[in-house]
Amino acid sequence: MAAATDLLTARETCRLLGISQATLYAYVSRGLLESRPGKDHRSRLYLLQDVERLAQRKQVGRGAARGAAQSLDRGLPVLETRISLIRPDGPYYRGRSAIAMVQEGATLEDVARQLWDGGEDDPFAAPALTQWPAVVAPLASDAALPPLERAMAAIPLLALDVRHSFSSAPRVRHEIAAGLLRHNAALLVARPPSDAPVHRVLAEAWHPDDEGFAELVRAALIVCADHELNVSAFAARVVASTGAHLHATVCSGLAALSGPRHGGATARAYALIADAQQARSPRAFIAQRWQRGDDLPGFGHALYPHGDPRGAELLARARLRHAGMREMAALETLIAATEDISGLRPNIDFMLAAICHLNRLPATPALVMFAAGRLAGWLAHALEQQAQGRLIRPRASYTGVTPPAAPN
Repeated sequence: MAAATDLLTARETCRLLGISQATLYAYVSRGLLESRPGKDHRSRLYLLQDVERLAQRKQVGRGAARGAAQSLDRGLPVLETRISLIRPDGPYYRGRSAIAMVQEGATLEDVARQLWDGGEDDPFAAPALTQWPAVVAPLASDAALPPLERAMAAIPLLALDVRHSFSSAPRVRHEIAAGLLRHNAALLVARPPSDAPVHRVLAEAWHPDDEGFAELVRAALIVCADHELNVSAFAARVVASTGAHLHATVCSGLAALSGPRHGGATARAYALIADAQQARSPRAFIAQRWQRGDDLPGFGHALYPHGDPRGAELLARARLRHAGMREMAALETLIAATEDISGLRPNIDFMLAAICHLNRLPATPALVMFAAGRLAGWLAHALEQQAQGRLIRPRASYTGVTPPAAPN
C-alpha cells in the first residue's frame, strides 16, 4: 500500500504537471494516470511516482518528439533533397528559378529534365504511345469520368505493359517517367496519347488554336511543377521508398491531390471569385467574410508571407493577355479589395482558378493544370527517394489507453 507521502491530491498533481483539472481527468480516462479514492471517498489521490514519470515524459516531449510532430506541418525539415528550394522569390528547381524558366520560354518537359537531373539524355526522345492499350482505352476516353479518377484508374493498367518497370538504370527510369508525364496529361483531358508538349495537349482540349491561352497554360504548369515536400510529393516519396514502380507513386500523388485540403484549394478559390462577382459589392463581400473570421481561399501563403511569386507571375501574364476585358477588371477589383482589407495577395490556387474564369472555363481545368504540372515533381521525388534506397518509416507517439502491465 502506498504511503500517505506517496499520494498527491488533484490540486498538487495539476500543479506539478502544469495542467488543468479537466486535463487531469482526461489523463486518467486515457490510462496515463491511476487515481485512488481519498479519505472522504469523493476526492481522488494520485501516485507520486506516476505523476513524476508523466512529468518526465512531458518534458521529453517538448524536445525531439514535439519537434518531430510539428515538423509534419511546415515545421523543421525532415529529409534532405536536391530537387527544389523555396525562397521568397519563388521555388528553385535544382538551382534554377522556376519564375525565370517561365520567362525564358521553357516547357514542362524542360522543367522535368531539370528536376530529374538526367544530364544530356532526353527521355522525351523515346517513342511515344500512338494509342491506348485495349484494357485502358474505355477508361481513357470516358470524358464523363472526373479527371483525377480517370487517371488513377488507368495509370496502374498502363504499368502492365511497361517493361523494366522495376529497373534501377537511371536512363530507363527517366524514359518511364517521361511516358508517365505525357500519359497523365492525356488522361486528365480524355485525349489520345501524344508526344506534343503537355501545355499544348491541355490547351487544345480547352481552347483550340489559341496561342495566347497555350502560353498561359505553359506558365502555369511550370510554376506548379514542384514545391518541395508538399503533401502529395511526400506521399509519392513514401510509396517510392518501398520500391514500388513509378506508376504507383504517381497514383499516390494523385490520390493526395484529390483531397479538399490540397487540390481542392483551386475549387474553393474558383467559388470565391464566382461569389464575389455575383455580390452587389465585392468589397463588402470580402469585408464581411474577413470580419466573420472566414478564410479567403486563394489568398496568402504560409511560405510566402509577402506574396506568392508564382501567383504574381501568372497575374502579370493574365493582365497582358486579358487587358481591357470586363472579366479582368472584375478580378482586379476583387484582388485590390482583398489586399486592402486583409493584406493578403493572390497565391497559385487563386490564379489557376482565375485563368479558368478569364477564359470562361469551369473549375476543373484549374485542378488539371495543377495535377499535370505537379506530376513532374512527384516523379523527381520518387526517383530521388529510390536512388537513396531507404524506406520512409517514421515512429508514432502513442497517446491512447495504456494497456495493463505485462506479466513478469
